[in-house]
Amino acid sequence: MTCQTLFRSGLLNPAAPVPDGLTDAQARPAGRRYGVYRNNVTVSLREALAQGFPSLFGLIGRENFDHVARAYLRQSPPVSPLMMHYGATLPEFLATVDQLGHLPYLGDVARIDVAMRQSYHAADSTGIDATALQALDEETLLATRFRFAPSMILLRSRFSIGSIWQYTLRGGAKPQGAAEDVLILRAEYDPEPYVLGSGAGDVVQALQAGAPFGAALDAGGEAFDLSALLHLLLSHQAITGLDT
Repeated sequence: MTCQTLFRSGLLNPAAPVPDGLTDAQARPAGRRYGVYRNNVTVSLREALAQGFPSLFGLIGRENFDHVARAYLRQSPPVSPLMMHYGATLPEFLATVDQLGHLPYLGDVARIDVAMRQSYHAADSTGIDATALQALDEETLLATRFRFAPSMILLRSRFSIGSIWQYTLRGGAKPQGAAEDVLILRAEYDPEPYVLGSGAGDVVQALQAGAPFGAALDAGGEAFDLSALLHLLLSHQAITGLDT
């Protein structure tokens, strides 16, 4: 193992010994400086995760979050200097933390935090004008496939993740525990999560998979509100093209 590898691997493991031969500019032993640097790296990464996962931080509190963050960063250190992407696998990691087993929804709520960052950094796009749909006859419309903004992200869960996220960060009504589909939309600069109505998640998923509009509507079921979904998509510039 090279000196560089030893130096790097020891940064995230406080139990690892200080690499041999470390000296400062005056050739003095630099073990203490390495310890300070190691602590600063850990704290910086932990704070980056706290900023990237505000709902998770709010749900489990500072002490528990710091414990989870330390365990995660030792297992999954950054592989890119772009810290905006760090923590993408944290939702899956949460399922391996035994102490959090009584909160099975945490991973799915954390996925909203990840999706919000992904949506924020996604490429810009321009939505279609609402009249583009109105101009199509019924047969053509039902056979049309939709293209969507890169910033639009659908999340599906057996838990009320959208309501939990909203309640944790912004207050409001206490979540009731039902399954929810959440659609992340970014009309301009800041993304926003929206809890979809009955059947809307099935329709959006079908459309994203390339199904024509008519076939996607069949997936929505009787309770599906088409006008509400179209208003949401069009008002947030989510539909960027139509393939007729």
